[in-house]
Amino acid sequence: MTIQEFEQFLAELDDNIAKLDQAAQRTDNAAAAAEVQKLRAQRDGYVERFFDKLTPWDNVLLARHAQRPYALDYISTICDDFIELHGDRLFGDDGALVGGFARLAGQSVMVLGQQKGRDLKERQKRNFGYMKPEGYRKALRLMQLAGKFTKPVVSFVDTPGADPNVPSEERGISEAIARNLRELAVLPTPTIAIVIGEGGSGGALGIAVADCVLMLEHSFYSVIAPEGCAAIIARDATKGSDAARWMKVTAHDALALGLIDGVIKEPLGGAHRDPAATAEAIRDAITAALAELTPLTTDALLARRATRLRGMGRFTDI
Repeated sequence: MTIQEFEQFLAELDDNIAKLDQAAQRTDNAAAAAEVQKLRAQRDGYVERFFDKLTPWDNVLLARHAQRPYALDYISTICDDFIELHGDRLFGDDGALVGGFARLAGQSVMVLGQQKGRDLKERQKRNFGYMKPEGYRKALRLMQLAGKFTKPVVSFVDTPGADPNVPSEERGISEAIARNLRELAVLPTPTIAIVIGEGGSGGALGIAVADCVLMLEHSFYSVIAPEGCAAIIARDATKGSDAARWMKVTAHDALALGLIDGVIKEPLGGAHRDPAATAEAIRDAITAALAELTPLTTDALLARRATRLRGMGRFTDI
């Protein structure tokens, strides 16, 4: 089965289990209740066997799943007193980037998140998660505000990439991303980034250069979308599944290559099957990272960050 076929199979199985469970409760039928438990165990067995053999392309499709939780879903679950701030003070506001002060595990933080939107109207408002120059400049303004008040920055990364349209080029999107990379490298406060879905190229890096970078188990991180890579390398965009394997886009690949610091395990079947448990796992990971980073002095924090960034990549002298 492909991941889409498997998701459809699971949806039908869950629907049948729910109907049988309702019937068992109405009639107080012990045999029917036992059958429900048996079916649930079988379903979990199917999921375990399928997810043991996930391909990189399956991970890409899971990261793009329509029901996968987005940044605001996690922020509303794990943060208290979130106050959203708007605008870059230069051009306008970008709906693809949300951010503001909040309390997380009793600590005041600056939270940033790339937001895609659920229905067509919201997706248009959020530009389908493609940030524009004003989005990166808004993010920079908020990160510098956090640095001024010594508040940690927590970023939720989920974007196919930066906005590629002509108006964004006219307003200097490349410069906006480049400036964020530079300023994030020297921001005098702890920074944590979590890839929760798609980690697309510079569009992701614009808020993801951090002291601690984590990925959800079924998210992906790549320099280009697999379909784009296939179109360039294989001259065939339909070979995205092959490109996903070539590029090593999965969370476990990124961890093995030293590009991230940890993988946050998702509930069986993916984050969309149990958003609350996923949010709790993210909260625990952020809390652990903050406990490690916040005691550091600014000089120690910047030295640690520089060592981490310079240690990326593998080189061979010839």
